[in-house]
Amino acid sequence: MKRAIESKKVPAPIGPYSQAIVANGMVYTSGQIAIDPSTGEYTPSAIEAEAELVMKNLEALLEASGSDFSSVVKTSIFLQSMSDFAEVNAVYSKYMVAPFPARETVEVAQLPKSAKVEISMISIVK
Repeated sequence: MKRAIESKKVPAPIGPYSQAIVANGMVYTSGQIAIDPSTGEYTPSAIEAEAELVMKNLEALLEASGSDFSSVVKTSIFLQSMSDFAEVNAVYSKYMVAPFPARETVEVAQLPKSAKVEISMISIVK
């Protein structure tokens, strides 16, 4: 059985998908970009600021799902430019704890709203 997660602390979906799904004790988040949940707007900014907002949105989404960063088992990071890897990694590392989740980071041609970074996670429900 699966259950959709809906939180006002996280940006509303911009398409036909759920913010997250909980199924069989696991949380599957949709990718998050730097959208301010209070306004629903994406405002381009420095990559560090975008990554911080993405991580804060993911933190709120994991919390609403009954999880947190310590239970994340897999992360996917999508970058508009791989030259932003070090900056995004520095922000990401402030939130994650050992043992660190498995992860891939890939450069993509374009992200929704021309964002610089998008991150999704798979986590265990606590």
